[in-house]
Parts: sequence; C-alpha cells; structure tokens
Amino acid sequence: MGLVRANIQLINCDDQAAKRLGLIEADEIRQITVNVLVDIGAEMLCINQYMQDQLQLPLIETDTVQLADGSLLRCDVVGPVQIRFLNRQTITEALVLPKDSDPLLGAIALQGMDVVVDPVGRELRLPH
Repeated sequence: MGLVRANIQLINCDDQAAKRLGLIEADEIRQITVNVLVDIGAEMLCINQYMQDQLQLPLIETDTVQLADGSLLRCDVVGPVQIRFLNRQTITEALVLPKDSDPLLGAIALQGMDVVVDPVGRELRLPH
C-alpha cells in the first residue's frame, strides 16, 4: 500500500464558540488547510508546532506517546479542533509534534468522519 495524503481543514472550536456568542467576527476564527498523511496505524490527529502556533488550540494535557519507531515522545494534547474533509466533519483533540513533523490523520478522526482509505487509488474518500 502506498502513502495516502489528503487536504483537510482544521478549525479552532473555541473560536467558533466565541463567534456564536458574538465575541469575535467570522474572519477571526483561526483555521488552516493542511495536507496530512492518512495513517490508520495512528490513533489521534497529529499536528506540528507550526500549525499549533497558527490555530492556538488550548492545552488539555501533556502526555507521553509512542511513535511508530517505538521511541517515546512527550508532547502537548490540544483541542478541541474541528476537522473538515469534503462534506464530513468531526471534533477531536490533537497531539502537537515538533515543528518539522508531518501531520497525521489518525483512526479516531477517520472513524468520526466515516471516510474510507482507498489503498489502490491512494486517496481518502467517502464510502460508496
């Protein structure tokens, strides 16, 4: 199976709530579109520090996670963040990896959006 990548939109949920309360305008909601590696072996959404600097998601906790190579890394867990892909969306937390890390879209978000990883077409898509 080759690598599967997808463009997703990440939105600061606290900003969305502030907009609903009339505290900020729609153009003040922090959001970015990113190209992520779809990783069914990863549990959570993983963003890098650069993305966190743009989104300014609130810190939930700091946790030690095991990477694919078996090494342990202490990193921040932030959120909530809304993920949008095509006409699907879900809200989740994210792990913040070092600045140059490749962002990953993990199993929790994939299941939350009810999307399918197509290994032959090497794409993320909606179910038939």
